[in-house]
Amino acid sequence: MMDAEDFSERVLLWYDRFGRKNLPWQRISSPYRVWVSEIMLQQTQVATVIPYYERFVERFPDLLRLADAPLDDVLHLWSGLGYYARARNLHQAARQVRDRYDGRFPTEMSEVVGLPGIGRSTAGAILSLASGQRHSILDGNVKRVLARCFAVEGWPGRSAVLNRLWQLSEDLTPARRTAEYNQAMMDLGAGVCTRGRPDCGLCPLEDVCIAGPRGETGRYPASKPRKPLPVREVRMLMIRNPAGNLLMEQRPPKGIWGGLWSLPECPMEEEPTAWCADRLGVRGEISAEWALRRHTFTHFHLDILPVEIRAGDTGNRVMDGDRLVWYNTATPDTRGLAAPVTRLIDELRQRQKGENP
Repeated sequence: MMDAEDFSERVLLWYDRFGRKNLPWQRISSPYRVWVSEIMLQQTQVATVIPYYERFVERFPDLLRLADAPLDDVLHLWSGLGYYARARNLHQAARQVRDRYDGRFPTEMSEVVGLPGIGRSTAGAILSLASGQRHSILDGNVKRVLARCFAVEGWPGRSAVLNRLWQLSEDLTPARRTAEYNQAMMDLGAGVCTRGRPDCGLCPLEDVCIAGPRGETGRYPASKPRKPLPVREVRMLMIRNPAGNLLMEQRPPKGIWGGLWSLPECPMEEEPTAWCADRLGVRGEISAEWALRRHTFTHFHLDILPVEIRAGDTGNRVMDGDRLVWYNTATPDTRGLAAPVTRLIDELRQRQKGENP
């Protein structure tokens, strides 16, 4: 393996010239703000995260504000960012820090990785970027740089491959300027050593990289073995009462869209109006059935068949008020909504305008 000091020096010199130094969480840096950014950046690109991050820290400028907030408020600001378990874990972790550590974000690795939603790499990023501690990281960008530079064979989801990459990261991370080095490695992966078309001519590791000169960057890291994604089908019921309000149901705290508000979901094998009467206590009639649309998750496709139901006067008598609400689509509130549901509501609103010009 090449000399670790030479490797880190190349990376740091590149960072000094080309690295990102003006990201929102860099301008005002703290363990809390770095933590929020690192959670948002999991499986999400920087350009997408920035507006969400800015709105989030404006509403929750410190850890205690986040910990004391209702989960609904947190999920509302996360709506559209996806992977909602991140938001639930962030909120839960903030409450643990408030209760266990007197509101001060912990500075020991063992304590940080013990918080919900924080793994080894995220903990290393928080402690190095916010506190200057020497910890290595291994997010997707860093995996790609190391796998290509050292021709690490295999899919990183396999333990032997992952252990090899972690060992490389540990060996190469310098004791000096760890924060800048870790940021540089992430920047290299995000902007130069990209997944599709790496710009090897701009890389400070070009002449020591194994994969680049061989034209084999597409080989590293190996992709996860593909399996066809299963398909699930569901009817989403858009039940409107005589006032035009929409019946919304809060999903269970865990699972897909956990804790978010969604449209009631009727199994495909059930008749929608009978299901409404039996499960929701709402009687009505189908007024329209929309075209099928697909939403893809990491592990499956969800085919959604939206169905409009016009509820009668009994539609105002909804039991279990904590779980079911009539939602005024004309004046949306701060409830967290799943992205496909937001799109359906927007489309419904446009159709309603067409009905009432």
